[in-house]
Amino acid sequence: MRSRFAVSFGACILALSLSAVPVLAHHGWGGNMTEEFELTGTLETAVSLAGPHGSMKIKAADGQVWDITLAPGNRTNQAGLKEGVIPVGAKVTVHGHRNRDLKRFEVKTERVTYNGRTFNVYPDRT
Repeated sequence: MRSRFAVSFGACILALSLSAVPVLAHHGWGGNMTEEFELTGTLETAVSLAGPHGSMKIKAADGQVWDITLAPGNRTNQAGLKEGVIPVGAKVTVHGHRNRDLKRFEVKTERVTYNGRTFNVYPDRT
């Protein structure tokens, strides 16, 4: 009885610790450059607040499509950047930090500017 409990307990601890690793890795800024990065382009896919972070895609002038990672959905929403606020095809500028892997076209974004309005999704970082 005792050994069965120990095995079950150990399996639970292992499962919990493994499930926490992606969450811890996901939320940091360590995978991004420290230098500020700005990119202007056309909204390719609409703002989505689903998942752990809001997201959208923009196409730069050179045709490259970039993944834009926003703050968590609730925080992005509180900044006024809600789904449908920016229409697909609109010109936007994002300011944040580019991914350290230059083969990944991704920006973890602090603010988004559209039509003269700035959405500070990470106001504590600006």
